[in-house]
Amino acid sequence: MSEAGRDSRLARARAAAAARGLGALLVTKPPNVTYLSGFVGSAGALLISAETATLISDFRYQTQAQEEAPSFAFFRSPRNIVQGLAAAIADLAEQDGPGRLRIGFEAQHMTCAARDELHAALAGKPAPVSLEAAGELVEQLRLRKEPAELEAIRRAARITDAAFEHVRGLVRPGVTERELAAELDYVMKRQGVDRLAFDPVVASGPRGALPHAKPTDRPVAPGDLIVFDLGASVNGYSSDLTRTVALGPVTDRQEEIYRLVWEAQRRALEALGPGRTGSQVDEAARAYLNEAGFGEYFGHGLGHGVGLETHEAPRLAPEAETVLAPGMVVTVEPGLYLPGLGGVRIEDLCVVTEEGVEIVSTADKPARLPVVG
Repeated sequence: MSEAGRDSRLARARAAAAARGLGALLVTKPPNVTYLSGFVGSAGALLISAETATLISDFRYQTQAQEEAPSFAFFRSPRNIVQGLAAAIADLAEQDGPGRLRIGFEAQHMTCAARDELHAALAGKPAPVSLEAAGELVEQLRLRKEPAELEAIRRAARITDAAFEHVRGLVRPGVTERELAAELDYVMKRQGVDRLAFDPVVASGPRGALPHAKPTDRPVAPGDLIVFDLGASVNGYSSDLTRTVALGPVTDRQEEIYRLVWEAQRRALEALGPGRTGSQVDEAARAYLNEAGFGEYFGHGLGHGVGLETHEAPRLAPEAETVLAPGMVVTVEPGLYLPGLGGVRIEDLCVVTEEGVEIVSTADKPARLPVVG
């Protein structure tokens, strides 16, 4: 992240905190720490006020913090990070002068135990401090991606697409789900990704009815539907792709389920664009599957945001009222899961644009169920 980019993000965070009447913001969720500072260590927090920006971590990360977050002052904490937070907050409160300092904290991330320990540690300090839930303040700043973020996501998607195209060519009777998943892992890492965005899903036959099935030693067999769900991470930013194939022969029932999901996704992609809510896009797919009599087999939301986290805001779901805007990145992934038969899911990674949508995923997804092996 450039210094200008970091300064811009800090300015927006300060403005958002000030709009809520907060004197400072305590950031403890790792993706939010990375977003605002560039620091990627496993133990660290940020304390941001109108005038100061401090990264709190222990001895292990002092050099790393200076390299990754040069705009932030480093506050060396004991290994008990909560005690370090309390000391840094107390220092800030004393500098702030008389009156109670209101500090917003990330209640969705901090545990009750850590909050209570922090309260207790601050109770003995001379300057008065109040800790107040700040909501998902930083997550709201992360909704619209900057050009460098989008480029990292596109690169991760290219690697993911290529990995799927490679592995689909290895499907044959007798190869196991675990072997196919291991090959996906190897191929993506060989391309230089930071890490996998998540453990790949390879679910064959009846196991395809489990949306988040873990690969097993089950060998794929003729007549199986096989669901592949995979993603890579580049510069901390994730991709997400799902495709379904069949190891022939294909039945009419399997072809029908695949075609329903394909058409539901087509309708959702057509509905996706700026000014639409997440619920409106979800409804484009859900209404079609309901009318076809298969709505009960589509039990999850249509999609989710992707960025520093594989699952983040905004969501595409019946209750999702966020208005989509250019720069937001979402998945569109309808699926049907029929116990005993298996499942079909088709997922593309998409960027909302001024004109509509850019479909980032390029892996083949024909209108008819693809047969492999």
